[in-house]
Amino acid sequence: MGSTFSRDDLETKHGSYAIVSGVLVRESPIHREKDEIMEISRKCVTMANGLCVAVCFLFVACSTVPVTGRQQLSLVSSSEMLAMGSQQYNEFLKSNSMVPAGDSRTVMVRKVGGNIQSAVERYFRQNNLSLSGYGWEFNLVDNKEANAWCMPGGKVVAYTGILPLTSNEVGLAVVLGHEIAHAVAGHGDERMSQGLLAQLGGVALSQALAEKTQETQQLWMTAFGVGVQYGALLPFSRLQEGEADHLGLIFMAMAGYDPREALTLWQRMAQHNNGQAPPEFMSTHPSDESRIAGIREDLPEALRYYKKPS
Repeated sequence: MGSTFSRDDLETKHGSYAIVSGVLVRESPIHREKDEIMEISRKCVTMANGLCVAVCFLFVACSTVPVTGRQQLSLVSSSEMLAMGSQQYNEFLKSNSMVPAGDSRTVMVRKVGGNIQSAVERYFRQNNLSLSGYGWEFNLVDNKEANAWCMPGGKVVAYTGILPLTSNEVGLAVVLGHEIAHAVAGHGDERMSQGLLAQLGGVALSQALAEKTQETQQLWMTAFGVGVQYGALLPFSRLQEGEADHLGLIFMAMAGYDPREALTLWQRMAQHNNGQAPPEFMSTHPSDESRIAGIREDLPEALRYYKKPS
């Protein structure tokens, strides 16, 4: 029987050997180095092509905030966001204690929410913007947390814990206008896209739901402010919060609520925080001082939309 040689067995200081058609042939070191160089070159080209594809993908996967004109990352289609928004909203309602429709607090939430809704729809019509697929809902949950949020499609929830801080309809209009502004500006969609890219490798939403259901649902809840998370992915960035404050003032003004009352609300919020809020660099919202200063700057524009109810 003949001997069996490995590649290492066939390597010498004079080069390496290969068996070609039963004949032992020496491969020169120069030829081998050329082969190695060619292989490295092929890998570099492959990596460069992959990088180009990734850059082009991110460039294409951008949309424009419908009101401010800012470019934002968008990896999830509007239809997917609306469908998942409706599903998650219904699941939330089933798993939480809802305040009855006849309760005066729920009546107020739906009244103020309906007024903000009408203002938003009018604003979009006047500015030739699309607001398709919205099926507005306003509900109040019995929860001591001071919170409110709006999912895609106008699915709004307020918590009973925020009502002592809003104090009245105008204060509630500040909060609902702000949360609805997040939705119509696509901030939750943007955060969901950022999360899919950062945490799940940029996979499609349908694939993420199928393969990592729990992680994707948690990402959704965080992206829309239903949960609170400090760290790499916060519910909304301070840039998004500033946009929502700005737009929320306009929406509440168009709905007939005095936007100057936003200053009063956030001053109450500052007193409620009593210095316990996290530092601004860790916060999901700007510090109270920064927010109040920003609102003061935005008020002249918002007041142009305000007409005191007769």
